[in-house]
Amino acid sequence: MWRKLLLLSSLLMPAMASAELRHYVANLDESQWRLSAASPIMCRLEHDIPAYGKAVFTSQASKELNLAFSLDMWSKPDAATKATLMSRAPAWRPGVNSHPITELRYQKYFSGEVPKKAAWSMLTELERGMEPTFYYADWYNNESKVAVGLSSANFKRKYNEFKACLANLLPYSFEDISFTVLNFESGGSELSRFSKQQLSRIQEYLSYDPEVQLVLIDAYTDSYGGRTVNKKVSDQRADSIKSYFLEKGIPDDRIMTMGHGESRHVASNDSVDERARNRRVVIRISKPM
Repeated sequence: MWRKLLLLSSLLMPAMASAELRHYVANLDESQWRLSAASPIMCRLEHDIPAYGKAVFTSQASKELNLAFSLDMWSKPDAATKATLMSRAPAWRPGVNSHPITELRYQKYFSGEVPKKAAWSMLTELERGMEPTFYYADWYNNESKVAVGLSSANFKRKYNEFKACLANLLPYSFEDISFTVLNFESGGSELSRFSKQQLSRIQEYLSYDPEVQLVLIDAYTDSYGGRTVNKKVSDQRADSIKSYFLEKGIPDDRIMTMGHGESRHVASNDSVDERARNRRVVIRISKPM
């Protein structure tokens, strides 16, 4: 793979030099990096590319550290286009050789995306003072070649802030808490120890994410006791979860509750463990698509 990329890069440079090449990259005065999002649920590092668009590195709260890169073009590809990503030395570092990072394919009408491993390599190259640069043929004119570079000028300070943000990301994602089942101890409104931990995670995530539209709380009981009593108990359990969220600052208009009593069992009531499964609260969280 790497031999192929090295051969491609050695062939690519003379070809680019002989063809018309439009090179988009910020100069020393234009090059700015900014942290456009810095919270425990998302870190985003952006860089404007004059007359072209912007480069965006994004990492989100998750069980595993992740990184996405998008080359957000003002003019999206009008056809699927092959591209080569190189690490190129800037003009003020003469004599430093370029080397390949990866090959990729721009999809029609979409911004250019880079695999996670290559995205990390781009950050490493920028930290070294190099310019990750995309080379491709213009989708309107195959004879016209395009180079799009990310300038490393003024990069390191914002990159350090980005890394500090990464270190504070929550170790779980929206998908991990968007559907959660909590269980209660028998006969009351006291959650089990594990469910208390789960509830705390949900509340922590909600406190950082303004995009959450609705929190639905559905409470259920086992079949011990009368139906009327069980319905009242389920209402109380749902309300107790809502009160917890309200006390933590979650707006009232984002929360809806419903007590279902002993209906909709998920297990029989013949054993202690089965009854514990029925004594539950289901929390569902929605965000805009």
